[in-house]
Amino acid sequence: MLESDELWSFVKNKDSKCWIWIALCRRTRQVVSWCIGARDEERCQTLWDLVPESYRQSMVYSDFYKTYAKVLKEAEYEAVGKDSGQTNHVERWNNTLRQRIPRFVRKTLSFSKCEEMHKLYLKLFIHYYNIERAQSTQ
Repeated sequence: MLESDELWSFVKNKDSKCWIWIALCRRTRQVVSWCIGARDEERCQTLWDLVPESYRQSMVYSDFYKTYAKVLKEAEYEAVGKDSGQTNHVERWNNTLRQRIPRFVRKTLSFSKCEEMHKLYLKLFIHYYNIERAQSTQ
């Protein structure tokens, strides 16, 4: 099963929002795909295109953001509320990202000055997070 969500951060100032899209495997709690960009259908499609083939047959849970329903119409998909508990792991991942890297906190003095560095910090975090999760499940 996959859980998917998006969270916002910013580069330079809060007016230049940068959305982080995540697909998380519920069993391993590892990030299986991610992308950065606008909060639109094109970026959601990019996220789904990056999901490995072996995960595409599994159930996908997300919030009620309508873009998911458009993009995931051929997948087993269910939109759920936060109170359902079906997206707890991806919501927890969002919190972990914000706790460990100050530049992803909404109210902070630490922020990225360029989009490339923002993306590199996220890529590095996901890489080490996935290794950490793999080691904890052995």
